[in-house]
Amino acid sequence: MKRISEYALLAEEELRKIDYKGGDVAGLYEPISYAMSAGGKRLRPVLTLMSAEAFCGDPMVALKAASGIEMFHNFTLLHDDVMDKSEVRRGRPTVHVKWDENTAILSGDTMLTLATQLISEVPDAVLRPVLDVFNRMAIDVYEGQQLDMSFEREENIEMTAYLKMIGLKTGALLGAASQIGALIGGATKEQSEEMYRFGMMLGLAFQIEDDYLDTFGDATTFGKPIGGDIKNGKKTFLVVSAMNRSDKDAEAYKIASKLPSGDTKVKTITAIFEKMNMRAECRKAVSHYSASALDALKKAGLDEEKREAFRSVVEKLTGRKK
Repeated sequence: MKRISEYALLAEEELRKIDYKGGDVAGLYEPISYAMSAGGKRLRPVLTLMSAEAFCGDPMVALKAASGIEMFHNFTLLHDDVMDKSEVRRGRPTVHVKWDENTAILSGDTMLTLATQLISEVPDAVLRPVLDVFNRMAIDVYEGQQLDMSFEREENIEMTAYLKMIGLKTGALLGAASQIGALIGGATKEQSEEMYRFGMMLGLAFQIEDDYLDTFGDATTFGKPIGGDIKNGKKTFLVVSAMNRSDKDAEAYKIASKLPSGDTKVKTITAIFEKMNMRAECRKAVSHYSASALDALKKAGLDEEKREAFRSVVEKLTGRKK
């Protein structure tokens, strides 16, 4: 198995081969090129390539699918940024800020179709099961986004509902990336499902870590302003944990949550989260789901050497600063 950076480089080189049209439709494709060139961890294509190699020894067979997974991911980001009114993504202006909302929506739609085309270039023998996984994942992501938006209007959210939402919105894509790679690599149905579970559990850990960083991270390394979730009324792991308590700190949080969106609200709620020891709560949850992800690798039949490669991904993501 290769190092994470080597898989990321393979994915990056393949993404650069995509030919974006110019001429009279350049206004459609330039925002796509801009979004795809912003970099990022390339986590999803890395998981696809790693999973393929884990079962057949050759990550190259999954390059097109890996590109499709990353294209799909970035499509969701374009639309998410419009819905969340986010102005910065990976340290740069978002597409709807650099161009406009209509352009972001249309270019995002095009990215979805490009992603499907790339996914469809897998070998015919696995085309149907791969498309089934991809399409199921896409619906899951849309349902997760709907739940996320609905939660903004609700006063009380149970932790089980929050975990379902992030499982659909974040975990499903990491799960599909891992499962698709495994299927291309020749894994059995049962093995591929365990690889999906690996990605799903990793996704839960990843999102809780992201929630943590949005409150306690460093803006210079996180890539976007700290406190955005608080300003936008997002129901994060920290918020849901606070909502489901019944002590004085929980009451203080409820009062602070009614403050107008702005820096004062962010500072006040962050201080309350500190008092509630939310740092430790997040670390505990991330550790739990990380362990579940590693358990799935063992049940998928991966030997210790291969599990170690995936373990390095888990450790990198759960100990990150961005």
